[in-house]
Amino acid sequence: MTPRRYNQAMTDAVIEARALRKSYGNLEALKGIDLTVRRGEVFCLLGPNGAGKTTTVEILEGHRDYDSGEVRVLGHDPASRERSFRERIGIVSQASSVERFLTVEEVVELFRGYYPHPRPLGQILEIMGLSEKRASLVRRLSGGQVRRLDVALALAGDPDLLFLDEPTSGFDPTARRDAWEMVRGLSNLGKTILLTTHYLDEAERLSDRLAVIVNGDIAARGTVESLRAGRGRTLISFRAPRDALPNAILEAAMTRDGRVSIETDEPTRTLHRLTGWATEAGTELEELRVQPTSLEDIYLRLVAAQAGPEE
Repeated sequence: MTPRRYNQAMTDAVIEARALRKSYGNLEALKGIDLTVRRGEVFCLLGPNGAGKTTTVEILEGHRDYDSGEVRVLGHDPASRERSFRERIGIVSQASSVERFLTVEEVVELFRGYYPHPRPLGQILEIMGLSEKRASLVRRLSGGQVRRLDVALALAGDPDLLFLDEPTSGFDPTARRDAWEMVRGLSNLGKTILLTTHYLDEAERLSDRLAVIVNGDIAARGTVESLRAGRGRTLISFRAPRDALPNAILEAAMTRDGRVSIETDEPTRTLHRLTGWATEAGTELEELRVQPTSLEDIYLRLVAAQAGPEE
């Protein structure tokens, strides 16, 4: 692959991508996306399956080539796969591939040997809460402890940038909360983290900024609060037959799985009009809820807008 010439205007961010494109035959997986991840932040990349999220992350990790655009990760073109680049990143994939018949200490020491300036073993185990398990066989660890070990291995080289791919997939609620504390701890160490997750509450809790990718395009980006600012701050939702709703409500609402949602900055006025109409029409608003607009509400609206109106 021939080296690319970079635009001098690209900033000194940890991750910087401009007009990034990737196709697989006739399928355009990435349609010229722009992405910036700043030093020390937790950045969440969200999107439905097939949206281009995995392709983006694999390009940034140096595991997949891109067709056109400009990319820098820690000042490197990841497609060059330089050793100096690989030594500065840590990757935690969805599937663990740790040798089950070694001890925790043996596995971490093995990975530390791959790097010129590894983080001390004791520090890694302490950071990940594995000090008491250092002599335990990997096969005797719980699922949450194995996930902590996966991250410990990613920390072995003391990387500047961590890629965390679905770090809490399959976890029970308690294990998920523990993993959230782990991510916060890594952020407090000054690590830059690119996180992918399907849990919207997780992204809302952990991310400093985020981007939603849909159909190969960035549909939205920013902080959770900045995404809320461009939409209604309150969500009114209920169940009612779609064909019973007047056009004035349908035009302002999103329907999904039989549930009608209205985002508004005037919840009192909107609720008064809605309940007034329902009373006159003799329609019951089942499961009526009034709550702040969540990241999940915003995400579903973005995805639905790309997919088109519900049939």
